[in-house]
Amino acid sequence: MNNIAGMICLVKDLEASVEFYEALGFELKKRVPDVAATVYLNDFWVEFLLEDKVVTEAFKEDVTVSPKGAGQYMHINVENVDEFYKDALTKSLKPVSEPQDFPWGHREFVLVDPDGYKLVFFSKLNEKAT
Repeated sequence: MNNIAGMICLVKDLEASVEFYEALGFELKKRVPDVAATVYLNDFWVEFLLEDKVVTEAFKEDVTVSPKGAGQYMHINVENVDEFYKDALTKSLKPVSEPQDFPWGHREFVLVDPDGYKLVFFSKLNEKAT
């Protein structure tokens, strides 16, 4: 194996997903009109695929799963989690938790995207700016 390249998220509203992730700092780099869009954070990509456009049987089974991404959390390292949290609030994003310290050495908070996928934003405690 070389690296983890990206992931696919099945979504109900392509534009809402793109807007949400762009507000976080992801860059839209690819779009298939009314089917899919792909955003990047550095070399990692997230492709949003409209639920009603899936063609593989495995994906069709996942369309009805709720909540989306149950038990999965995309962890995103940020320079200063407290500042990132404040910035998210100014963009009218609604985190489901406030930044807090954890015994595994991270300060983090959780944000849920428009389809229920969970994103954990964190800074390592020894790197956190105060």
